[in-house]
Amino acid sequence: MDAKDIGEIASWLMQAGLKGMAEADILAGFCEQCRQHGLNVDRAMALMDTLHPVYEGRAFRWDGNQVVEREFEYGPSHQGIASENWQRSAFYHMLTTGGEEVRRRIGFGEPADFFGLDTLLADGHTDYIAMVHRFEEGGTIGEMDCFYSNFATAAEVGFPEDDLRVLRKLTPALALAIKCTGMSRIARTIAEVYLGEDAARHVLEGKITRGKTERISAALWFSDLANYTRISDTAEPDEIIPMLNAYADAVISSIHEAGGNVLKLIGDGTLAIFKARNSADACAAALMAESLLRQRLGDLNSQRQIEGRPVTDVYLGLHIGDVFYGNIGSMDRLDFTVIGPAVNEVSRIASMCRSADRNILMSSNFVEALSSQNSNDLVSVGRYALRGVKRPQELFTLLSSAA
Repeated sequence: MDAKDIGEIASWLMQAGLKGMAEADILAGFCEQCRQHGLNVDRAMALMDTLHPVYEGRAFRWDGNQVVEREFEYGPSHQGIASENWQRSAFYHMLTTGGEEVRRRIGFGEPADFFGLDTLLADGHTDYIAMVHRFEEGGTIGEMDCFYSNFATAAEVGFPEDDLRVLRKLTPALALAIKCTGMSRIARTIAEVYLGEDAARHVLEGKITRGKTERISAALWFSDLANYTRISDTAEPDEIIPMLNAYADAVISSIHEAGGNVLKLIGDGTLAIFKARNSADACAAALMAESLLRQRLGDLNSQRQIEGRPVTDVYLGLHIGDVFYGNIGSMDRLDFTVIGPAVNEVSRIASMCRSADRNILMSSNFVEALSSQNSNDLVSVGRYALRGVKRPQELFTLLSSAA
């Protein structure tokens, strides 16, 4: 492969990274172009840690015969069988020794002493090279501090020195292209985890100007945990965070499954919105989320009782109204959320659950917006004065909750 060929592949990698091509496609395109130019790569793998609340990183594989999974996300590498495999890998060897490259001519008598090399040898591969490209401090995010890659060939002569020279020259460009897409993925993940999927989409589309809002009509959800203060005062300190996480997971999963968007977590409270083509559909989605939540709470409380852990219920207020949806805050600290009288009202409605002895209360506006089919199971619990709201409001609950 001459300098012109190397330049063409490097240019392709830069364009792929700038376009935001999927990481597995970048790796596949790189290996296929290498083969077209006479470099006999038969199998390749690349991986890079990421910043994600569940996964430690993402790995990408390419096989000339297309017989392997192209990409996968991996969890913590410090426990169980994953830890054993990681510590046997060439990547771990380079990480702990400070090396930058490992080569094993496994088809010529050199030991298959790293994880996976015995499989490569059994599959007819003759030569293997692994590399690590470390990032400087300014180029790291979380544990994403280097790019690992390996390449194998089944050629009878293994990798000629010229092929190794080309791989060493081009792999940094491969790392940069995959890192470019990986950084975009991390940005989306952070935005979705901390803002919610819908708000994150707005922000990543460029709606980040302070005061930039839109007026929308939405069904509003505000919930919090019943008796949380009493439980937090009496439970063991190391029980509080797991309890909050368990109940938050039940609430948030139910909202998302029904098509809602969680905008804010306030201690044990959750603010969410449901948007739809019409008000009836938005309110119906909120009620679906409530039904899903009750199912999850039943399972969760049963399991926690078996484990001898504190259990509780969720108080829920539902309302519908016009709100301003967008960026609120200072020049250097913004929140993408909803504001308006309806937001205050839904939180006040939820706070009345204890006084009304119900785990769900709905405003009359919410009930009026529902289709007749969805409102048959509702019953009034009377009129209540809501703090900060001028007129008393008639509130409703589900027949199942009123029984």
